Amino acid sequence: MTRSTGNIDDFGIAAVTLAGPLEARLAGIRDAGFTRVMLDAGDVARHPGGVEGAARAVQASGLRVNGLQWLRDFEGLSGRQHAHKLEIAKALLQMAHAVGAPMLLVSSSSHRAAAQDLPAIARDLRKLAVLAVPLGLKVAYEGASGGHTVRDCFGAWDAVYRADMPNLGLAIDGLHTALGSISLEDLDFIEPQKIFVVRLADVLDAGGPTGDAAGAMTHGPVFPGEGAHSEQVAALVLRLAALGFRGDWSFEVVNDDHWQLPPPLVARRARTAAQWLGEDVLRRSVPLPGRMRLRPARKG
Repeated sequence: MTRSTGNIDDFGIAAVTLAGPLEARLAGIRDAGFTRVMLDAGDVARHPGGVEGAARAVQASGLRVNGLQWLRDFEGLSGRQHAHKLEIAKALLQMAHAVGAPMLLVSSSSHRAAAQDLPAIARDLRKLAVLAVPLGLKVAYEGASGGHTVRDCFGAWDAVYRADMPNLGLAIDGLHTALGSISLEDLDFIEPQKIFVVRLADVLDAGGPTGDAAGAMTHGPVFPGEGAHSEQVAALVLRLAALGFRGDWSFEVVNDDHWQLPPPLVARRARTAAQWLGEDVLRRSVPLPGRMRLRPARKG
């Protein structure tokens, strides 16, 4: 198959979106014309050949890994809980390095025992980023909607800004951000070079009368362009591109329908979404080189 060029090449797929053995999923993603994949730590750990087998499968596919997910409930703990999570983090960093992932994705803690003050959260994120340095890895922190303290990309940015590590940045949940209560104009406060990856999806349901993200996500996600919030997702993509975001866009669309279909079919649906966003949406607005930032970075 002829590979696409231009904006479509900026998009990848999370392997967890597809069903079947890892090799079959990687082949489906590659044959649909994609060049990159987001790996799930569970997929790597459960591979019949172990981490080494998963690494060989990725290498054979020719795809570039853009990240390994997820480290959960890491920050803000103390004592034995912190020590336990620290060992998990070290193991996941080693796994990311083994499969060629440039960064580890971290979801904000939902643990009830986690500290709620941002200095403590930033301290732990700084420690994690320091551990990643010898391996040449980045750490991408995402504010999960169910987080104990940090629940969105703006709270995550406050923690990342405080931690002040060059290899620490953000992973943004595109759907929750697009449907969030905070204006997209507030994204101007985030330094675009500190956004490492944006995960994209849509949902078929509008989420009730308020169109809220929490209500919408109770129903199965679909690819951008297939759901009820295409315009909101497009607006987010355009806003980030105009601000100077040049990281990866990653489709993560996990639902039972996709897990009952052959990987090539699901990957082709992702290809349609990439064409819509890359060719129709992003080409509406071409940012000027060296665009001046008119608003200061948001401080914690």
